Amino acid sequence: EGMGDIKISSGLAGEVIDKGISDANNMGAAMAPAAVDTLVRYFKESNTRPEDFDLILTGDLGHEGSAILSELMEIEGYKLSNHNDCGKIIYSKEKQDTHAGGSGCGCGASVLSAYILPKMRSGELSKILYIATGAMMSPDSLKQGRSIPAIAHLVCFER
Repeated sequence: EGMGDIKISSGLAGEVIDKGISDANNMGAAMAPAAVDTLVRYFKESNTRPEDFDLILTGDLGHEGSAILSELMEIEGYKLSNHNDCGKIIYSKEKQDTHAGGSGCGCGASVLSAYILPKMRSGELSKILYIATGAMMSPDSLKQGRSIPAIAHLVCFER
């Protein structure tokens, strides 16, 4: 089934952010600052605020990275009361002891296509921001103790 009356109305390419995080077991900590950078730039460039959207959805920061995102956004002057994360939607911290989430590519694609877009088609959601978060590292760079640069690209879906 196509997207029907759902369109991508805007987007913003991310910039590489490296805050020196080198823990491969906590990608959310490495990726959250990139999501913050992209979100803040988008809000400023589009003259919007978080409350202008039904949902702000990140790819997979997990529980830990989502908490970092919220804290960093508040420092920037934005409260994300409408944020959720694909990793948090799929994985239960309480039942599965998953603090840092899973695969961002898998979580983002699954949640967006199977859960969020149907909510848009039904009219439950009409305007969302989706921020795909990504860590840019290799097994060798991790073995060498190098930090994990991250990037976050944003698209706005509207019905």
